[in-house]
Amino acid sequence: MHVDAFKREVIFKIVYFGPGLSGKTTNLEVIYKNLDPQIRSDLISLKTSEERTLYFDFLEMELGRIKGRKPRFHLYTIPGQPQYGWSRQIVLRGADAVVFVADSQPMRMDDNLTSLMDLEIKLIRLRKTLARFPWVMQYNKRDLPQAESIEVLERKLNFLHTPFYEAVATKGIGVFETLKCAIQMAVQKATL
Repeated sequence: MHVDAFKREVIFKIVYFGPGLSGKTTNLEVIYKNLDPQIRSDLISLKTSEERTLYFDFLEMELGRIKGRKPRFHLYTIPGQPQYGWSRQIVLRGADAVVFVADSQPMRMDDNLTSLMDLEIKLIRLRKTLARFPWVMQYNKRDLPQAESIEVLERKLNFLHTPFYEAVATKGIGVFETLKCAIQMAVQKATL
């Protein structure tokens, strides 16, 4: 959380983290398309020639007031590909909450676990840990016929029992529920 005293704003940063092609960018695109243009900024997307997110997507939302200040939410995605580890660390710095977007396909379990371990390592470098940091799990791609069961995903990925949501980001299912939970966690942490 950052306070801009001049603008009388409280700024929260929420980072979408997860393996490459899990649906992080799709989540932000769905949120962007469904928000009133009067409460959002432009969506900034930097992509490689392969159409994968290279650095981040940026989105601001203004909602209500917190302690007399207007909250502003910055939403970022991180590149999931292994070669962009340094940029994940940079984007994660200053985050108030994380949405971990897991790919529900059984063949992506190792990628999910590797990315989750990477998130924990990067948080530790920032003197934080998943055990005491606001984060929510999103199990994406639930519409695929080979999607792993929620019970297996919970057992293998959600060892800290953080809130989770099932999603089909391409159809907007579970996207706003996940975001609402992340916002509530970030705001709650700031008001403690």
